[in-house]
Amino acid sequence: MLEQQLHGRFTRCFTRRFMRRLVSGIFSSSFAMLAALPVFAENAPRAMSLEAAMSAPVTGVINDDDRFMALRDAAIHDDAKAAQMHASQLTQYPIPSYVDYYVLRTRIRSASAAEMQSFFKKYEGSAIADRLRNDWLLVLGYRGDWTNFDQQLPLYVVNDDHQVKCYALLSKALKQQRVAIEARSLITSPKQYGDGCYQLIGTLYEQGQFTDADLWAQMRIAAESSAMPLAKRLGKMLNIPEKRLVEAMDKPNNLLKKAPANDRLSRELFLMALGRAAKQDPDKSVAALQKFGDKLNANDKAQAWANIALPASQKLQAEALTYWKRADAAHLSIEAYQWRARMALREGDWKMVKTAIASMPIALKNQPAWIYWHGRALQQEGKKEEAQNVFASISDQMHFYGQLALEERGQKIGVPALVKPVSPEELAPIAQNPNLQRALKFYAMNLRFEGTREWNWALRSMSERELIVAAEFARQNALLDRMVNTSDKTKSDIDIHQRFPTPFNDSMYKATQAVGVDMAWVYGLIRQESRFATAAKSHVGASGLMQVMPKTAKWVAKKIGLSDYVPHQVNDVETNLALGTNYLNMVLTDLGGSQALASAAYNAGPGRPRAWRSTLTRAVEGAIFAETIPFSETRDYVKNVLSNATYYAAIFEKKPQSLKARLGTVIPKGMSADEPEYQ
Repeated sequence: MLEQQLHGRFTRCFTRRFMRRLVSGIFSSSFAMLAALPVFAENAPRAMSLEAAMSAPVTGVINDDDRFMALRDAAIHDDAKAAQMHASQLTQYPIPSYVDYYVLRTRIRSASAAEMQSFFKKYEGSAIADRLRNDWLLVLGYRGDWTNFDQQLPLYVVNDDHQVKCYALLSKALKQQRVAIEARSLITSPKQYGDGCYQLIGTLYEQGQFTDADLWAQMRIAAESSAMPLAKRLGKMLNIPEKRLVEAMDKPNNLLKKAPANDRLSRELFLMALGRAAKQDPDKSVAALQKFGDKLNANDKAQAWANIALPASQKLQAEALTYWKRADAAHLSIEAYQWRARMALREGDWKMVKTAIASMPIALKNQPAWIYWHGRALQQEGKKEEAQNVFASISDQMHFYGQLALEERGQKIGVPALVKPVSPEELAPIAQNPNLQRALKFYAMNLRFEGTREWNWALRSMSERELIVAAEFARQNALLDRMVNTSDKTKSDIDIHQRFPTPFNDSMYKATQAVGVDMAWVYGLIRQESRFATAAKSHVGASGLMQVMPKTAKWVAKKIGLSDYVPHQVNDVETNLALGTNYLNMVLTDLGGSQALASAAYNAGPGRPRAWRSTLTRAVEGAIFAETIPFSETRDYVKNVLSNATYYAAIFEKKPQSLKARLGTVIPKGMSADEPEYQ
């Protein structure tokens, strides 16, 4: 189990699947995940294969960078012998800390505490020392070596590893400390669970800090998330026969054919089955509940309606709001709390919006989204002064909800005052920062993971002015994604041109003018899609500035008469912009000129926003439509694209803009036979 956790954490940071989440800023608080942006420069040196590097003669056949890449590959594959062999030829490598890290990382499970301490002392205060400390904390937690774990934990700076956090609570619990409240707040998403979180749940249950109710709450989260490994572990603790548990998870309709028995296990499995079956057909679950509901007590009925309401909400069924109103006393997951509020928004029930937000856990309630919608609910109640105070608390923040809150205060979105240009004197010390120097070295080798780790480590102690200088340093080194992300960290000194750059302006103007599409919107989309990396490629194969899918590129090229188009041209700036803007204009036209719908279509495909619109029972403002998009990635995507576009429009037009006007109103419209099929 530990080998799988360590190897998985080490290798998955080198894959492509995190790209879209990275550029939307979802992982902005996690240095490890932030480093996962895979942008591949055409001329970047390629890593020699592990076999080739090992078989190459030691003298002069491969350079040190190739040898370093082979060392890194050996570490990824936990090949200690190969790692040691490569490291022995890198005694003069300019970044020795990573050479030592990759060697030690391959044998971390057998390394002594003295070896680890020697590394930490040698590279004290470095990014890679913190990375190794994270790895070692996982080993210590798995072993139950709480003496060393407790010594190392306060020294772990980034502290973004969910398993380490679970082990930290487990260590406290084993010392008879009360940690149940913290644990309930931490373990809410099964996809983040692992040995540490599983042990924590089991230990708290054995100690009596967790009750059966806690385990059943976790079981409901497991059923909601289709997390069978968690369900089976919980099932053993609750003495549930595995056959019955698997039936509730995988064949729920079987349990809904007859009334549940009067014991708690039967009732809980029936409630689980209602939710699982509702993922496919909420109406069948409703029918089963209405048929056998008299066998349930009031609390069970409330939970039953909640279990049905969540999947019904995610299917955008208008009836879901009625189900939520019947679920008043139910235990809800983080996702369920939000969907109860979203469905109230969609149906225009502002009283329910206020109630739903008020019931949320404090950390969730204090997120900008729910602060803003709480203000809107107060406004609908006629509590204008109270609402204005709520809007004022976020209206200075440069994001979707900050912009909307600013408009509710009677203002529009403008451009902050220009900051003082960066001087050569300011730039000189930043350029000599050893972390940034290492980052540049790694970026030149196309090692985005290591480069961004070092870059972000350097930013930790910088003032706002230094962040602006570092962003300028990134621009001068053609690292526009780093420029944007670095500049985004300032709170009071805002360099709007760093945050919202306009590279390839001539090509962009030409492409957008050719099809008559809003250039600010296209720039907003590119900022979200690729952060202006021309060779960016997503985990699903989308390429270039506008992240065009191969089939879409081929289809659009044919539509617009690019008869000589070949796939490798998708990363050419002008070709990518031509394909992307034409496609964007096609979906915009098809979807009635709504940028909210068209942005959703660009991310999720045109069929989905048409289907989401068709479930509307009334016209809704674009912000509500965006808030109730069922796919979390697309929901965040639409918000970020249109927020970006609003700032770009303010820059281009040199006057304040309205995000609400850009979002517009989304009007119900049924599917029609003449709507075109897109790739």
